[in-house]
Amino acid sequence: MIDFFTSESVSEGHPDKLADQISDGVLDAFLKEDKNSRVACETFLSSGLIFISGEVNSKAHIDVTKVAKDIIEKVGYDHFKKGLDFNSCSIIPFLNAQSSEISNAVGSGTHQGASDQGLMFGYAVDETEECMPLSISMAHKLVEKLANLRKQGHNFLWPDSKSQVTVRYENNQVKDISHIVISTQHDPDYDLKNLKEFLIEELIKTNVPEQYLTKDTKLLINPGGSFVTGGPSADCGLTGRKIIVDTYGGHGAHGGGAFSGKDSSKVDRSASYIARHISKNIVASGLAKKCLIQLSYAIGLSHPISVRVEHFGTSEMAQDELKKIILELWDLKPSGIIEELDLLVPRYLPTASYGHFGRTEDSFTWEKTTKVSKLQKKVKKAI
Repeated sequence: MIDFFTSESVSEGHPDKLADQISDGVLDAFLKEDKNSRVACETFLSSGLIFISGEVNSKAHIDVTKVAKDIIEKVGYDHFKKGLDFNSCSIIPFLNAQSSEISNAVGSGTHQGASDQGLMFGYAVDETEECMPLSISMAHKLVEKLANLRKQGHNFLWPDSKSQVTVRYENNQVKDISHIVISTQHDPDYDLKNLKEFLIEELIKTNVPEQYLTKDTKLLINPGGSFVTGGPSADCGLTGRKIIVDTYGGHGAHGGGAFSGKDSSKVDRSASYIARHISKNIVASGLAKKCLIQLSYAIGLSHPISVRVEHFGTSEMAQDELKKIILELWDLKPSGIIEELDLLVPRYLPTASYGHFGRTEDSFTWEKTTKVSKLQKKVKKAI
């Protein structure tokens, strides 16, 4: 059976991703000064205008405008022709205090409750070394490497870009890549033919493993033609609008809650991270080839109200047996998640571009395979 699956990613210069980075940059700034800060930061940006709002409880006092401008400059928006200029854009910060009702419901310490109701998913599959689906893994890699090329001095490349990768499966196994789409903002004086040749040779062929590229692979570079007007001048940006890019590219499942701008008391973020940690450790331990974890919470309650394990028939263990082991090895209360993954320190800005999962940086603690040996020992005892 032949099947196809497509995932997309967007660069750090995409308006929605720029909004995510500002929100997470504000979060990190508060955590740096006060690790117990409660932050829910939302960013909206358009041509020349950035509006930063949300709810905060913190002892810290942050220059939100400076945080935003530093991020915009680092991303590469240094001239209005590119869609935004960090020097001249208007930034309006408007952060309110967190609702006392929410604060009282959540509490603190080992009995800290969930900040809201909701359902969260974690997913892992053995298609790549990092236990991510190949389509989203390659889509992230291409836009990240494209941004690196720009920063290395290829100034005809501008910050806003997108990628899309379609993987062909044969009998549920990765066969190859059928399509790669790259759309990138560029200098208006740069020839489109040269742009296409450059990206095929310097981006795609140098970053996509040869076994996935065939004579039939379609490489579509700026298929819509020129792409000069980009960034916030072409499209408004909003925190939390790229949640599928942030997670598994359409594979697995998503609970619907965004991550960026939220501190770890928000289970939308922290429970999604621990669910990924569980699923990745299960796949990395060889207990399943594919694993989906669902958690659900109710506001004010510390324990999840449901835990579900799905291994899609790729494990020799029964799903209820696997669930029992998970509950023995992981503390799924918000306080337990925060302690397990060390979530009170500033580590969130890097998550806001190129995916929250499948990363190798030390700060991505939920990607560590720290429970593999314990899982394997538990399984041996159960047999």
